[in-house]
Amino acid sequence: MAERKKETAVVISQEQLADGIFSMWIKTQASGTARPGQFMSVYTNDAGKLLPRPISICEIDSKKEALRLVYRVTGKGTGTEQFAGLGAGDPVPVIGPLGNGFPTEKAEGKKVFLIGGGIGVPPILELAKGLACKKKQIVVGYRDAHTFLKEEFERNGELYISTEDGSVGTKGNVLDAIREHSLDADIIYACGPTPMLRAIKEYAEENNIVCYISLEERMACGIGACLGCVCQTKERDSHSNVHNRRICKDGPVFLATEVEI
Repeated sequence: MAERKKETAVVISQEQLADGIFSMWIKTQASGTARPGQFMSVYTNDAGKLLPRPISICEIDSKKEALRLVYRVTGKGTGTEQFAGLGAGDPVPVIGPLGNGFPTEKAEGKKVFLIGGGIGVPPILELAKGLACKKKQIVVGYRDAHTFLKEEFERNGELYISTEDGSVGTKGNVLDAIREHSLDADIIYACGPTPMLRAIKEYAEENNIVCYISLEERMACGIGACLGCVCQTKERDSHSNVHNRRICKDGPVFLATEVEI
């Protein structure tokens, strides 16, 4: 993969979708090569914050040279809080697209689960929009009734929702929703917090389903140089010669059987 260079993107629009959840469209050259499952490293304009924040790509509009980034503000004084204060026309330094996306060609002619949880919900949208498969079943989990992106998902597949408090859809998690509706699939694409992905991996192994998972991890450089975001693997990594892979460079999407989580 060619080395990505830092560029100054421009904010097209910004809106708040739910408590602490923001959606930002940016004009960027990265839109020409971006794929579902990849991410952007986004920098603040604060000289005191040198490291970028990795944000998954939610939607791609190559005709308008635009990407949609949906992210959670993680606290006061953070980079994500500064992003939330940006408006149309503001510059924002970025590098991307980074990482490996979902292998969408594997879904042809198959029944598919597209599973997202928490802030792992946004990257499932672009995947749902463009995926060619026999049957597309979108299963997304939220904390409560703030089901951001719900309308977009409804336009792009069969939608099933779980909420922790039971306010919308199935009470519980995404696997509870799958079981409640007696759903099945030949292949899984999933993104979300590690406990969710661990449960999905076990479910896939028990049911002999091919499963691809996008791992969430704190990152430093975002380009594979610092080894700050590694995960344990069964095979030795050619870069470090140990049993790990770099989530930012080798992932964030992995075949579930290849990684230990």
